[in-house]
Order: sequence, then structure tokens, then C-alpha cells
Amino acid sequence: QVRLEESGGGLVQAGGSRRLSCAASGRIISINDMAWYRQAPGKQREVVAFITSGGTTNYIESVKGRFTISRHNAENTVYLQMNSLKPEDTAVYYCNARILVSGSSRYLDYWAQGTQVTVSS
Repeated sequence: QVRLEESGGGLVQAGGSRRLSCAASGRIISINDMAWYRQAPGKQREVVAFITSGGTTNYIESVKGRFTISRHNAENTVYLQMNSLKPEDTAVYYCNARILVSGSSRYLDYWAQGTQVTVSS
């Protein structure tokens, strides 16, 4: 019923930038919070940044000042602009959204398939 499709991952040199996009499609009534998570090899998945439907944002300490999350509500899309990338940012990045689907009475979490971001030193 709902699909989250990511784009923008790839290989980038340390100090460079990358922009991730995630578009939700399907029988969507409304989207609440949207977020980006990441999972590095051998580590647990962690939330990197989230943004509420009203535009309030929050970030983990390690990316503050370097990453910016934003959303385009009319297009059901969330972005993650990543600047000053470091090798420790290397991970699979996952988009997450809390979505109210047509025919449902509550918001549910949906996940994208993940996109690899590799930062070379």
C-alpha cells in the first residue's frame, strides 16, 4: 500500500557532501514524523535526524552542524543534506516515516530499503 523509495547514496570523499532523498507513495492520507536512520557494519541502527510534520527537527550530536533534514509535505518527501562528511558517517541510511494509510485508523511506521553511503578518507 505504501512505498518509500530512497536515492542519493554512493561514494564520497571525506569533506564532501551528499543529499539523500526519500519519497513516499501509495494510498497516503497523512504523514507524521519522518526520520533518517543509519546502520554501520557491526553496529546497531541509530536515528540520525527526524522532522515533525510541523517542521521541528532534531539531530544526534555527531551530525549537528553538518547534516540538515528537511521535508516537502506536498510531495511526501524527506531529504538529508550531508556536508563535511567523515569516514565514520559510512553506513546504510534508512528513511522512516509514520504514515496514515487510507482505510486505516492509526499511523504506522514504514521503512525504505536503505542506501549505502561510503565516505573515503
